[in-house]
Amino acid sequence: MTSTIGPTEVVGAHDEERPARKLTGRWDLGVWAASIVIAVLVLRQVFWPFTQGVQFYLVIFLGLTLPLVFLCYRPTSKSPQNPGIVDWAYATVALFVGLYPVLPFGGNGFAGGYDAFLDRPELSTPDIIAGGLLLLLILEATRRTTGWVLPIVCLGFLAFAYYGGFLPQNWDFAHAGIDFGQIVNALYNEQSGFYGIPLNVAATYVVLFTIYGAVLNTSGAGGFFVDFSFALFRRSRTAAGRTAATSGFLLGTVSGSGTATTVSLGAITWPVLRKAGYPKENAGGLLAASGIGAILSPPTLGAAAFIIAEYLQTSYLNVLVWAIVPTLLYYLGIGLAVEADARRFHVNDTGIPTPESRTSAPGVAVDNPPRLWTVLRQGWFHFASLGIIVVFLAMDIPPFTAVVYATGVAALFALIPRRHNARGWVRDLADSLAEGIRGALPVVAVCAAAGIITSTITKTGLGLALADALVDAAKALASDPTAVLVLTVVLAAVAVCVLGLAVPVTASFIISWVILGPALINLGVAPAETAMFIFYYAVLSEVTPPTALAAVAAAAITGGSVMGTMWQTWKYTLPAFLVPIAFVLTDNGAALLLQRPVGTVLWVVAVSAVGIGALAVVTGGWLFGPVRLPARLLCVPAALLLLYLNPMSIGIGLGFLVIAVAVHLITRAKEKAHA
Repeated sequence: MTSTIGPTEVVGAHDEERPARKLTGRWDLGVWAASIVIAVLVLRQVFWPFTQGVQFYLVIFLGLTLPLVFLCYRPTSKSPQNPGIVDWAYATVALFVGLYPVLPFGGNGFAGGYDAFLDRPELSTPDIIAGGLLLLLILEATRRTTGWVLPIVCLGFLAFAYYGGFLPQNWDFAHAGIDFGQIVNALYNEQSGFYGIPLNVAATYVVLFTIYGAVLNTSGAGGFFVDFSFALFRRSRTAAGRTAATSGFLLGTVSGSGTATTVSLGAITWPVLRKAGYPKENAGGLLAASGIGAILSPPTLGAAAFIIAEYLQTSYLNVLVWAIVPTLLYYLGIGLAVEADARRFHVNDTGIPTPESRTSAPGVAVDNPPRLWTVLRQGWFHFASLGIIVVFLAMDIPPFTAVVYATGVAALFALIPRRHNARGWVRDLADSLAEGIRGALPVVAVCAAAGIITSTITKTGLGLALADALVDAAKALASDPTAVLVLTVVLAAVAVCVLGLAVPVTASFIISWVILGPALINLGVAPAETAMFIFYYAVLSEVTPPTALAAVAAAAITGGSVMGTMWQTWKYTLPAFLVPIAFVLTDNGAALLLQRPVGTVLWVVAVSAVGIGALAVVTGGWLFGPVRLPARLLCVPAALLLLYLNPMSIGIGLGFLVIAVAVHLITRAKEKAHA
């Protein structure tokens, strides 16, 4: 039976971020006003940055946003919707200790103020108390927004830093030990702690993009994107599947969350897929894959993409360019799977399900989709703001500036038609600003917590020790350098996926980068390929069993089997799991990130596309007709060898593929002869 719960409940149950409170009355108004103040602060930093430096801004930003977490997120699912005395106590203390570095307090004879705080030779007792309280509050904020796992991981790293001196000193992981005051100093007074790159990205990039997404959402961009997808494919055989995939890609610019996009997409397109004859599990797999594809794809990607740009000291535009070919290959895989499904489920060439595949359940009509020109005439401006981001990035304008201008365009052209007076327009814009700030709160908490981990790893040298251990494990299984690289890459992929099962994508990327990144770089993999490899696997953890949050959410929408939906999701996302491995194993793999000459890029992309096609035969079971097991098994080595992108392996892979096609054609001819 199909689930009847609403999209909001599904997101709250299955997203990696916990649902926010539904505030009422003066509580809602107070948080709304505070969010507007923070939004103004963020916009001020874009055009008139503080002269005291970025860290000064981050102190104020964290000091103002952390209290909102305790007001907007409940400590338990049974707590009341409006904040209570404990929540207000947490918020008050968070405000004080968050802003403490810029307040006129010193202690132990030290002067107060931000400059004096940075210049202290050692932290005073009040400094350590304030820093310790801030540490505890960040852990509690992370628990409220994402659950227990990430705070426990942080506590584990803190325990390692404090007790590391008690480990046998001949162990590779042992260190001298760090006392509590030194830990607080590293977190509170250095750029690798709370106020490191992760929080900087959240406070400059992520929050602005969430405001942009909120403006798009308020303006009705989500509905326009779905209408555009329906109009684009109209009555084709694969209209239902293509509409779901395209809508997911476009809705990701509004949501920014794979699971949330999956749920929004499913609420709209599941009736269409059902009417077209898709089984529940197949439809759920397509919805989850489409939702995840949104945060794997330019022009927005996910929060981790901004962190890549900061870690590698490159432009965000370069990261977008690196993602182009993997995105095309990902959607090629989905497209081929959709083509196979359309034939397996007997959808006719009008896109209307055939009598034998019809269900009695009501659905959205696909036989009268809107006309493309009509849709574009009514909402072309939704694409205009996206185009501005790309154009401004190409002009070397910083992404945080580009997204502010794009938000302005969206506010002018998209919000105005919804209102007939200036007051209504201002209220819509203010609501979008407040919603954007509230939407960024979980990311702020996660990024501040990630600073705990990165600081601990930096201070103790744990990252290099774990990287060496990973390579040593690979060398214990093989001695050939190529085999060592392959094994290290496979072990790293598994490690990122396992880590991503427990923590949000952003935290998973940061932890994996500081631990696994050095291992791959030391084996000769370029930093760009290493970062993108880790990024893709961090995102793909949302569709990795046994948790597979996006797939579980999709199953809740369609009412299908959870495990069946997970495996169908793998069918659609398999190219995304293999392509990242392809661009770290060989030098030619860098062409998939457009890091090689045009000629190399062209043949590498062509070979990879053929490899994706072989994968589609394996998972979809369709070529010129149903593909039997022998031909499908032959396509497995064909796909793997083609994606290795070495001339010899490509030749052997093509040989396997030719044999597979020949076996399929012969088998099909025999079946027709006996029909």
